[in-house]
Amino acid sequence: MSDFIKIGIIGNFESERPSHKATNEALNHGADYLGINLVLRWLPTESLEKDTYKSIGKFDGLWCSPGVYKSMKGALNAIQFAREKDYPFMGTCAGFQYAVIEYARHKLGLNDAQHAEYDPDASNLMITTLSCSLVGETRKIMINKNSRVYKFYNKTEVEERFSCNFGLNPHYRKLIDESGFKVVGTDEKDEARILELSQNKFFIATLFQPQLSSLPGEPHKLILAYLTCAKEFHNKRRTRT
Repeated sequence: MSDFIKIGIIGNFESERPSHKATNEALNHGADYLGINLVLRWLPTESLEKDTYKSIGKFDGLWCSPGVYKSMKGALNAIQFAREKDYPFMGTCAGFQYAVIEYARHKLGLNDAQHAEYDPDASNLMITTLSCSLVGETRKIMINKNSRVYKFYNKTEVEERFSCNFGLNPHYRKLIDESGFKVVGTDEKDEARILELSQNKFFIATLFQPQLSSLPGEPHKLILAYLTCAKEFHNKRRTRT
């Protein structure tokens, strides 16, 4: 096994989308900061509809990107793989939204869990339109001190940049939280903005995009934590081979 840390980015890359460029840049300068040799590969969601293990089992971490996915099935397959196989996983913006849908369908048994953008009349809308658009907004986030996320920030209050119109349906927040996908970050209106699965080595979803505020020489703390975990995962696999 090589010394390169391989990250698979779940999503359909669009060169004109600033968040996609920011994702690549933030991961790369985070790796530079940590002294990690990094390989990034975007994984078109259509390619993940079948043979998911063959497609992504070779990666040391999976990142679910912002943006529109051409295949919901492919995106959900990859997220389910990361969750069940305990691969380091980070989902931002749309990645947050689809992580919720995957968890609802495959962990909670809500097979018809849906996203309002695609089926606004669905019976179980886990993701709904936000009361106010967060496109281009920077907002305060309150962090639960008992969370893993708090250990990465070492702060109970941070500011983060958003670019989204959809979030967790408040009616399902208690169900999601009490079943183990914990709400560990909220905004000033107490709406869910960060989720984490504490039983996994690293499974975190943020409605904001940490890559938008990550800078060379000053990488975002969540990205550093994610890459550190991916490196540890890589090293453990290498010692087993």
